[in-house]
Amino acid sequence: MDTSHTGRPDSTDPTLTLVTGGAGYVGSVLVRRLVDAGRTVRVLDSFLHGATPGTIPADGVELVRGDVRDPEARAAALAGVENVVHLAAIVGDPACTREPEEARTVNLDATRALVREAAEAGAERFLFASTCSNYGRLDGDHVATEDWELKPVSLYSETKVAAELDVLGCSENGFATTCLRLATVYGASPRMRFDLTVNEFTRDVVLGRPLVVYGEQFWRPYVHVADAADAIGLALDAPVEHVRAEVFNVGDTDENYRKLDLVEILRTRVPEADVSFVHRDEDPRDYRVNFDKIAERLGFGVERRVPDGIDEVAGLLAEGAFADPYSPVYRN
Repeated sequence: MDTSHTGRPDSTDPTLTLVTGGAGYVGSVLVRRLVDAGRTVRVLDSFLHGATPGTIPADGVELVRGDVRDPEARAAALAGVENVVHLAAIVGDPACTREPEEARTVNLDATRALVREAAEAGAERFLFASTCSNYGRLDGDHVATEDWELKPVSLYSETKVAAELDVLGCSENGFATTCLRLATVYGASPRMRFDLTVNEFTRDVVLGRPLVVYGEQFWRPYVHVADAADAIGLALDAPVEHVRAEVFNVGDTDENYRKLDLVEILRTRVPEADVSFVHRDEDPRDYRVNFDKIAERLGFGVERRVPDGIDEVAGLLAEGAFADPYSPVYRN
């Protein structure tokens, strides 16, 4: 474990916030938001995939380079913190399927250890990044709210559901825990990813590559990465009684789309797009989600919608912002 300091925060600073996975896709956006809001930030990250220390700001951030499974790294990262935002995870079905033991130890075992150690270290809030894919498959026209039955259909969502139970169970004795079920994220980030549906579709269409879409009729909710970061910031700033032992879906009810809908939006930008569909009658994940609770309780509203994200990513691709958008560094 390495610990490096860039503008090292005072350990007694009441705004000191630990972000695990702070150099990742969501984390690198969130860290900037927190620093801009006047918080001092510590990042714990092991720099898997395409993440590098350069994806987090140079000023006002302390970096603990280590694995969230390492007790020494966790202890160094938790010392003196007021708040913890736990993003570090093996994210997505393909990554978890490829390394199932790593997925369990990172997503579940490390989360269980971190939340208990955060309470013991005197932290006051613990925000856990979960996923709307916990809802699995919904029948008919149902739209899932936070109290909907969870039906995990992959190892990724299984670990997230189990971790949620542990996190919520630790909310006691002045220690407030919150679970945020993020919709599928998209948009530009300092640690860019092109293995996310909106970003991937946009890349292929804009660059003139054939796009093959599987199961075009199935639903998912989507949220821009900057809006996801804003929601986390709101949860940190909210009165503790509004978030203690609570679960919030993070997104917007109008931002539920089928893959077919995404293609239709892209075709308004690139009419000649080469798109083919592979129809599937069954998909274990097919869900629409309601986001009224976070709007009503925390005043959250999205500022960006899927067409905005498509235009944002398309613009960056047109500018040549990525030397090779198909490089493995842009995938998890």
